[in-house]
Amino acid sequence: MISVLIETRNADEPLARTLGGLVGGALEGVLSDVIVIDHGSTDQTHRVADAAGCIFLQDQTLIDGLRRARSDWILFIEPGARLIDGWIEAVSLHVERMQGPACFTRSHAHRKPFFARVFAPGNPLANGLLISKRQAMALSAPGKSAADLARGLAMKRLRAEIIPGAAK
Repeated sequence: MISVLIETRNADEPLARTLGGLVGGALEGVLSDVIVIDHGSTDQTHRVADAAGCIFLQDQTLIDGLRRARSDWILFIEPGARLIDGWIEAVSLHVERMQGPACFTRSHAHRKPFFARVFAPGNPLANGLLISKRQAMALSAPGKSAADLARGLAMKRLRAEIIPGAAK
């Protein structure tokens, strides 16, 4: 089982899109909980999270979210990101084997050209981050975001695809 942790700010529509894609994982028993850490939204983000049954933390830190997570593995994902069919099996297999941090592979239609990947790496959470709760807690520090946690971290690529949050 995994916990999903999403940091948001004024992302009600992208959050709804992401949460809709996680339903299959909840039905399969892979997800134990979804935690939304909101950083000052003025839109309907809290209502979207509440309607989906998420744990909603307003103006709290990443460490607070990690402490609330019920699972030993955390999936960090950005609002708007969508996991493509097959993600449940890939995540389950990775967690079962107790491997280190991992990320998804971008869907073919949303891959950046080579030079764009090399010279403008972008958001480190665009491909998600699957990491043990213990390692996430060890790497966390006051004021750090999930993106800070993922930056520079060596990750294995899962055999599952993601559509990044910035893609429509």
